[in-house]
Amino acid sequence: MPALKLAVQYASEQGHLPSRAQFRSWVHAALRIDTEVTIRLVDEAEGRALNKSYRGKDYATNVLTFPLSDEPHLIGDIIICAPVVASEATAQQKSLIAHYAHLTVHGILHLHGYDHENEAQAALMESIETAIVTKLGYADPYLIT
Repeated sequence: MPALKLAVQYASEQGHLPSRAQFRSWVHAALRIDTEVTIRLVDEAEGRALNKSYRGKDYATNVLTFPLSDEPHLIGDIIICAPVVASEATAQQKSLIAHYAHLTVHGILHLHGYDHENEAQAALMESIETAIVTKLGYADPYLIT
């Protein structure tokens, strides 16, 4: 099993946030190589500011991934906007914890170099996410009910 150095920063007032142990489990499920990652849970203002600053998009998004290095191992940050995640989970009729698990896996796959900029990349990334998330015991995150 790849080595993991994980920091979780709780910078959100949102309730019902996953525990460090839950994040560790989800990250481990998606790891392919040794990884050092910080997951930061933020509120809408910080999420919006980061998305605007780094992607030029003036809204808070669910997850942002910042790969910092791939040598000698993966190093990066994952920002998860808790209010957006909660809103999406409700709108998509998903369990909040399952949605956090999916977005954590999604962020880790971005650190590993996966992307969804075109249809082929998106299909590959989604199939890997689905395999990991369902192995964790959650429903297919892309299944539309």
